[in-house]
Amino acid sequence: MDAPIPPIRLMIVDDHALVRDGLRARLAVVTHLQVIGEASSGPEALQLAKADPPDLMLIDVGMRGMNGIELATALRSRHPGIRVLMLSMYDNREYVVSAIRAGARAYVLKESPTEEILTAISEVCAGGEYFSPRIAHVLAQAEAATPQLTAREHEILRFLAHGHSNKAVARQLDISVRTVETHRFSLRRKLGADSASALLKIAVANGWITL
Repeated sequence: MDAPIPPIRLMIVDDHALVRDGLRARLAVVTHLQVIGEASSGPEALQLAKADPPDLMLIDVGMRGMNGIELATALRSRHPGIRVLMLSMYDNREYVVSAIRAGARAYVLKESPTEEILTAISEVCAGGEYFSPRIAHVLAQAEAATPQLTAREHEILRFLAHGHSNKAVARQLDISVRTVETHRFSLRRKLGADSASALLKIAVANGWITL
């Protein structure tokens, strides 16, 4: 006889008790899911995860204090085995991109039907990703609008964004100053940036460099 498949162990993290109660009620009827705990804040979630780590955390993005993105970042460092599914009222591109960079494997709108949340849980626990259709559309639009840089432009951008002069970049990369100037002009044209600080802001926003 085959051994029974253990349930997926979940933790709900939201600073609104009514939201947690609603999620718990929606998930309680699913036999292969087990809600093992709730947290009303990021620090509380980290404490509970240390004592009894779940398979998956359903995390509200917009919590007070430590928000969901900050919590996901902390989990990736301290408990990399815990998968993260973000639940949010917001389809803002910055929230979505920041959540993905923080390690979230799914981003689902709170207004989504239970069936969609269950699909997201299944996909994430199977090693995949899931994004609500509206979120997927936002990401597709963002990707289409992102300037495409060459490998050399990425390399030069990292130096310029941190304030290096054309001569310094040329010396570091063993290329001519004229070549750096040509790439710098191309970067300004593609990114619409006319200063090192503007280049830095764009590079960080797109995840090309980290501070």
